[in-house]
Amino acid sequence: MISGFILLSVLITSVISGVIGMAGGMILMAVLVSALSVSGAMMLHGAIQATANGSRAIFLRGHIQWRVLPPYVAGAAVALAFFLVLALVPAPGLVLVLLGALPWLGRAVPHLRGLNICQPATAFSCGVVITGAQLMAGASGPLLDLFYLNAPLNRHQVVASKALTQTLGHVIKLGYYATVALTLTPEGVPLWLYAAAIATAVIGTRVGTRLLDRLAEATFRRASQWIILAIATVCLITGTWQLAAN
Repeated sequence: MISGFILLSVLITSVISGVIGMAGGMILMAVLVSALSVSGAMMLHGAIQATANGSRAIFLRGHIQWRVLPPYVAGAAVALAFFLVLALVPAPGLVLVLLGALPWLGRAVPHLRGLNICQPATAFSCGVVITGAQLMAGASGPLLDLFYLNAPLNRHQVVASKALTQTLGHVIKLGYYATVALTLTPEGVPLWLYAAAIATAVIGTRVGTRLLDRLAEATFRRASQWIILAIATVCLITGTWQLAAN
């Protein structure tokens, strides 16, 4: 029952991410952390999202802006080193609160909306912040969006470039929690569920990228912001309730 629900969630969220380049991973993380332990949710989410984003990057490879990758990778390495030293594993409620707070934080701090991922210093900062958010909250799409909204890129370039850096981040997350779970919170997620979820993610991603071609540029920008804020509100309320209950 739970496995079927997870696979359905993977399909729906992969389609959503394929269309707007974000949101899907955030929704899926909220679902998984409600059904599994934090380490188990992070590992399964990492495998699924690395595949979904990786396949999306392949499908849209001609639009990837490779110039953002070197400084982004350097920033990601800094964040990973910090987490490895502390071996952090957040509580489920905290994960949801962080998922919900990130996009609202971006809206509350006006100057963050002027960030441009195409600038090396910004790309480095993006690597640090986004990788840290992925390791702590599981997903970082809403926050990542802030670095792209003012970049001189079209919707295909935005989705393709996000997919590349998000693939890296989810691979890092999977490796990190696989390492931490060996000594802290082992999770028995069956291998067949990993395989089925990965295959489902590829299918959903392919459908989403096809729908992207039919989406107008203005609609893409407007819809991405409001969808993220709506989902963030649900996560914030749910996470706060869980923390209060405990």
